[in-house]
Amino acid sequence: MRLLPLVLAPLLLAGALPAGSPPRPANIVFFLADDLGQRDLGAYGSTFYETPHLDRLAREGARFTDAYAACPVCSPTRASILTGRWPQRTGITDFIGAPLKPEQWKRNTRSLPATYADRLALDAPTAAKSLKAAGYATFFAGKWHLGPEGWWPENQGFDFNLGGNERGGPYGGKRYFSPYGNPRLPDGPDGEHLPDRLAQEAVKFIAAQRDRPFLVYFPFYSVHTPLMAREDLRLKYEEKRRRLGLGERWGREGEREVREVQSHAVYAGMVEAMDLAVGRVLQALDDLGRREDTLVIFTSDNGGLSTSEGSPTSNRPLRAGKGWMYEGGIRVPLIVRWPGVARPGSVVAAPVSSPDFLPTFLAAAGLPPPPAERDGRSLVPLLRGEAAAERALFWHYPHYGNQGGAPSAAVRRGDWKLITWLEDGREELFHLGEDLGEQRDLAAREPARVATLRAELRAWQQDVGARFPVPNPAYDPAAPSGRAAPRKQ
Repeated sequence: MRLLPLVLAPLLLAGALPAGSPPRPANIVFFLADDLGQRDLGAYGSTFYETPHLDRLAREGARFTDAYAACPVCSPTRASILTGRWPQRTGITDFIGAPLKPEQWKRNTRSLPATYADRLALDAPTAAKSLKAAGYATFFAGKWHLGPEGWWPENQGFDFNLGGNERGGPYGGKRYFSPYGNPRLPDGPDGEHLPDRLAQEAVKFIAAQRDRPFLVYFPFYSVHTPLMAREDLRLKYEEKRRRLGLGERWGREGEREVREVQSHAVYAGMVEAMDLAVGRVLQALDDLGRREDTLVIFTSDNGGLSTSEGSPTSNRPLRAGKGWMYEGGIRVPLIVRWPGVARPGSVVAAPVSSPDFLPTFLAAAGLPPPPAERDGRSLVPLLRGEAAAERALFWHYPHYGNQGGAPSAAVRRGDWKLITWLEDGREELFHLGEDLGEQRDLAAREPARVATLRAELRAWQQDVGARFPVPNPAYDPAAPSGRAAPRKQ
């Protein structure tokens, strides 16, 4: 079945757990925000945006301080979450829709970006396939952006697909409001709001599950552009901005201006609408008596948008934002509630990344850990308060995004983070424990540490088959860079 009806009748699903079987596997509800910065939630320090439901979720579960997206843009992170692999192993290393091949590149940049895959392979081992094979009912609502039709959620292990297609945003019809013009989402009443509609459908699906564990995979379109909010929420935050006396303040990141104050009323309304949708699903779990046997996870696909396309948020004290290898581009919120496993109100400081979700899903389902070629580690030991063995985290983005960043790679081990800029080999070294904002480059002072981290990064790049940009023979250093200027609104 490809599409969940607008009004979902109760489903009589086969596959109930047999008598005498082990305890019922946990249900899983996974929320993935789009372009939400770590500092965009009250639980992470925002005082302008209001996110009471997610703040409550953090009080009821574990809040991770050092969670990362596997890439500073969306499609690679989404592929990594579903497969438990670094994006480089899936071949999806840029947002799908960017020029695929170097010869298609028209911008005046020093390098030509690497090639990448424009779809998640149909034989990719996804979380939905594994859980469906184990008897789970699997439901998808929201943004897919992992390939053309034929490579959509229903082709990758999901029983139902509400809204998932090739688009990177809600670009049909009235966009965030019905009619949606989405081939996998029937239109609702005129003006219906997209995040609320997706939450409605998720609630209907959960209510229909009686005899099977379920996976609700809910990747919001919010808070991706276009910047559109409900009018009542926009007015609320316009008034709040006036009341607090908040203006706009801008800094510089390379050639770009970067927003330094959270004060964008439309964006604030989008954040709150997303939070309300999360709250609606959480309330349904309570009302249906499913709270205690459900693992709930909330995270984002990359950092907040601060240097382009309206620059709607500030990630301060994190540097830069979406599209950049600095912390503002890759550090994301992560909240996990699992009654009986995650201690309420706990804070987890261990660095974790996108490939860690699939082994966590499998652990929640009582399934064996993934094969050795998967790259993630289950979060369950961390949720239980166990110490984590130190490991390195890696990034490799051989592309130019739309936000002003350039091809780059990075490794973090402990508090040390090395960034390598792939255009010219320039390196920056930061100690995140003492310099979260990455303002003090210690590379010249720590050559031995740079060499060690460089060697570790290169070994990983070779292991995952990382592709690299190549020199651009048409590059003219005297001409404009060809990196689109930011647009404020």
